[in-house]
Amino acid sequence: MNLRKRNKATVEVHTSALNDIMFFLLLFFLLASAVVNPQVVKLLLPRSESGQQSNAQKTITISISEKLEYFVEKQQVNLESLQAEVEKYQAASPDLTIVLYVARGVSIENTMQVFDVANQLKLKVVLAVEPKK
Repeated sequence: MNLRKRNKATVEVHTSALNDIMFFLLLFFLLASAVVNPQVVKLLLPRSESGQQSNAQKTITISISEKLEYFVEKQQVNLESLQAEVEKYQAASPDLTIVLYVARGVSIENTMQVFDVANQLKLKVVLAVEPKK
């Protein structure tokens, strides 16, 4: 009497679950790369332990035009009174961050004057730029 099976069992590896995992990993990395903001050169950014941006963070904008006119929150100021004007905003919010907008063609020396004011007041500075086309 022959009790052996005539059909041999075939060995198969099911990869459908692996395909799902690879799809979710690809989707995760695509979404994570879209969140990165390439429009700002990050110089001295504040850090948060929770990994989220704090809404309590106060920012002011300082702009330098082609004619070397300085603006704090769209209000024109002299270079000599720039530090006093920023100190007014710092009194209201000690953890202040300056967003610096500089027109093309303005020398680095004029830009560094704003950085010097920020360093004297121990403030953080972020330089705003346009995206490359």
